[in-house]
Amino acid sequence: MDLGFIGMFLTVAIAHFLALLSPGPDFILVVKSAIKNGTKNSIGIAAGIASANALYIILCLAGVGTILAASITIMIALKIAGGLFLIYLALMAVKAKKSSYGHLAINEMEPDATSSSFVKEFFTGFMSGILNPKNLLFYLSLFTVVLTNDVSLTFKVVLGVWMTVVVFAWDVSVIYLLSKNKVRKRFTKLAYYIDKCTGVVLGLIGFSIVKSALTK
Repeated sequence: MDLGFIGMFLTVAIAHFLALLSPGPDFILVVKSAIKNGTKNSIGIAAGIASANALYIILCLAGVGTILAASITIMIALKIAGGLFLIYLALMAVKAKKSSYGHLAINEMEPDATSSSFVKEFFTGFMSGILNPKNLLFYLSLFTVVLTNDVSLTFKVVLGVWMTVVVFAWDVSVIYLLSKNKVRKRFTKLAYYIDKCTGVVLGLIGFSIVKSALTK
């Protein structure tokens, strides 16, 4: 592979990974799911987030992302929908009773009525990712700044697959870290309060997103 392409790949890969390290709504949802659901079900939220990212990557590579980003109406609608979705998740977290966190004390997670299913977690993760306009704008900025017409389709596909896998692997690593008994025991004592705090954070983020969309 040409050194120019290697440098281009590393530039995008590093920028993408650094963005993952910055805690946002998706990261908060992963933590919430990891401390409240079994490891297998929590992976659903990681798969959902990765799928949403993959869809935006495909749209950007296909040139559709540019069209979406250029439409003020679509971007405002995405912001409002995404903000309201985060507010909804926040309300669910705030409303949850302390008794619903009792099953977290079990070392080996077992199916519980209060735990969410893999499908529900996947849907939550996908909606969080797809209704976050920042994901579209982030990938759009990466591809428009770094990629040119000289770049082959194969290179673009490899880059897209790489970023999707990294998103999924990062979220899964967080989930497995929180599934360790020692780590989990510490989180168990604070799970109720952590869920409330993350719920408030999600609500504030959602409110700020809706507010910024309506004031522009």
